[in-house]
Amino acid sequence: MFPMARIALSHLGVQSIPQTMARQSHQKWAPDFHDKYGNAVLASGATFCIAVWAYTATQIGIEWNLSPVGRVTPKEWRDQ
Repeated sequence: MFPMARIALSHLGVQSIPQTMARQSHQKWAPDFHDKYGNAVLASGATFCIAVWAYTATQIGIEWNLSPVGRVTPKEWRDQ
């Protein structure tokens, strides 16, 4: 590593991966909110989103412009 880069990294407080892992392994780990409720919050949010879109798509009367094949018949040309 270049000396200038080494000095810059030492001033920024960047640690190597083994140092970071050793520092983190000494901390007492306790589950936080995301560990306890993260999956439940994600699942309930996805369920709510799907329910709202399903309601929107089926109940509020949006015209989806589906294919008119078989429903529209051409009109006869008028001779002028």
